[in-house]
Amino acid sequence: MNNSIPVPMNMTYPASLPMSKRRSARAALVDMKESSRLIFAECFRQFGIETVSISSAVSDRLKSEKFEACVVRLGGEAAPVMETARTSPSNNRMVIYGVGGTVQDAMKFSKYGVNAVFNEPLERTSVLKLVRSTQMLVLHEFRRYVRIPVITEVSLLLSDNRKIEVTSQEVSSGGMSFKSTDMIPVGQPLEASFGLLNLPRIWVKGSVTWRNANAKTFGIRFDMQDERRTKVKQWIESYLEN
Repeated sequence: MNNSIPVPMNMTYPASLPMSKRRSARAALVDMKESSRLIFAECFRQFGIETVSISSAVSDRLKSEKFEACVVRLGGEAAPVMETARTSPSNNRMVIYGVGGTVQDAMKFSKYGVNAVFNEPLERTSVLKLVRSTQMLVLHEFRRYVRIPVITEVSLLLSDNRKIEVTSQEVSSGGMSFKSTDMIPVGQPLEASFGLLNLPRIWVKGSVTWRNANAKTFGIRFDMQDERRTKVKQWIESYLEN
C-alpha cells in the first residue's frame, strides 16, 4: 500500500544524475526515531542528499546552518520548527516534509507551505517514490523541475456558482493539481482562489484538463487571458531564486 502523498499524476521521473554532478544538499531529520531515520537516510542517499539528525537546539541549528530540506513530524512541535525554517534567511525556501499525518493534518500547517507528507507506518517503497518525485526541488535543479509541490487549501468557484474546497498537490506557472472527493468533469470552467506562503490570496480563472477518479485527483490549466496568473509565475520564479 502506498501511503505517501502527494503523488504527481502523469509524471515521468527523470533519471538520476551521477553524484559528482550534483550540488551538495542536506535534509534535516527532526526528532526521528532510529527506524525512521534509517529509512529516510537510505532513500535520500540514493539521490545524493545527505541526512542530518537533529534532536536538540533545533531552532538554533535551523538558523545557523544551511539545509535544503527538513523532515518533521506533524505534531505539537512542528509549528515552531516550521516557523523557524520559514523565517530563516538561509532556509526559508527549504522543502518541508511532514511525517505521521494526513492531508488534513498538513492543512493545519498550510501557512508554512508544507510541500509533501509521509504517512506512517513508513514504507521504504512509498518513501522512495515521494523523495524521487521531489528530489529535483531539493537539489535546486530547476530547469528540469518546474512544478512546486505544496499543500494548501484552494477554493474553486464553478460556472454554476457552486463553491468547493480542495487541497493542492502541485502548482506551476500554467496550472495546479488537486486532491478532492469532488470529481469535476474535464472542460469545466472555474475560478481558483488560494494563497502561497508570502503570496497574498489571489483569484485565477482556469478549466479542468485532466482527472483521475481512482486517485481522486484532477488538474486545471490557468486561463491564458487572465493576467492574474502572472502573479503565480512571479511567485514561482522568486521561490526558485532563493
